[in-house]
Amino acid sequence: MKFIVSILLIALLSFLSGLYLPWWGIALAAALISVLIQQRPGMAFLSGFLALLLLWGAMAWGIDGANNSILSKKIALILPLGGNSLLLILVTALVGALVGGSAALTGSYLKKLL
Repeated sequence: MKFIVSILLIALLSFLSGLYLPWWGIALAAALISVLIQQRPGMAFLSGFLALLLLWGAMAWGIDGANNSILSKKIALILPLGGNSLLLILVTALVGALVGGSAALTGSYLKKLL
């Protein structure tokens, strides 16, 4: 139960932090939730990873759909993605997921120190 609550709270707080803070605000959100909700380090990493994977993936997909993939196809041509906008969305989601998972893991270890 703590795992699902942690995923939901990290995703919600990360979304809200994205409205007012730079992109790295997601790391603060994931670390804060991991300090407040005690989990094993592996589960904390997984909850942060999944929360941000879903959040950034859904947001990137929504933005991509809103402009008919015009921008994402151009960016995917610049990167070695062969113009595949879906692959660009996946890479974007993975970057957010790694940041969120690492921050949640850090928060979990910080909780052990306190």
